Amino acid sequence: MELREAQSRLKKAQRVAVLTGAGISKPSGIPTFRDAEGLWQEFNPLDYATPEAYARNPQKVWEWYAWRIAKVREARPNPAHLALVRLEEQVLSRGGDFLLVTQNVDGLHALAGSRNLVELHGNILRARCEACGHRFPLPDPFIPPPFCPLCSHRARPDVVWFGEFLPEGAWERAQGAFSQADVALVVGTSAEVEPAASLGRIAYAGGAYLIEVNPEPTPLTPLAHLSLRMGAVEGLGALLAQDSPDPSASG
Repeated sequence: MELREAQSRLKKAQRVAVLTGAGISKPSGIPTFRDAEGLWQEFNPLDYATPEAYARNPQKVWEWYAWRIAKVREARPNPAHLALVRLEEQVLSRGGDFLLVTQNVDGLHALAGSRNLVELHGNILRARCEACGHRFPLPDPFIPPPFCPLCSHRARPDVVWFGEFLPEGAWERAQGAFSQADVALVVGTSAEVEPAASLGRIAYAGGAYLIEVNPEPTPLTPLAHLSLRMGAVEGLGALLAQDSPDPSASG
């Protein structure tokens, strides 16, 4: 059975790489972007998530982020976040390597206790000075826009917008972990946003056992050795349980 095989491989793997997307934070009350109830159904990303949009109307962009930040501050890690913390502890306890790469900017993985973590798209709870580049946590509450504590210049959200480069070194760490992984786990992502979407393919090309957890098929599904058609909480609960029945799966 594919689930048993995946569980066995996770228990033995020395190099595990995990990619998470918006689907893992949805049970915590954080809206996704691309599904039927996602943010991009109501808001045009070109108006809120590009450097050009910020240049046109920084106050509008900041007010939208302030609304999202309020939702993030109310959220708490859910069982899926905590399951990945336990997986990391298990891999590290046997002397293995583990890296969790997330497309999410909500900080919930760190709050849950994940240590080997790459926030590929930044963190919504931080700001970055437009002048000196200093990154700093946003106060709670704050009145947008924030200003740099070092040089007093206006700061922008410390997130990666469409058309921008990833944080320095983030892609190199992510690519390295997935290219060398024994097992790669992709959870709650549409597998449509590059370059993160290519991490599963990189792992597959490197010989990793590839596991996908997502309620809907994605472009990665044809490559996955196991695709669990479940949400993140249910899927990781089944995958990381000691003894669980084989759910509806395709492999």
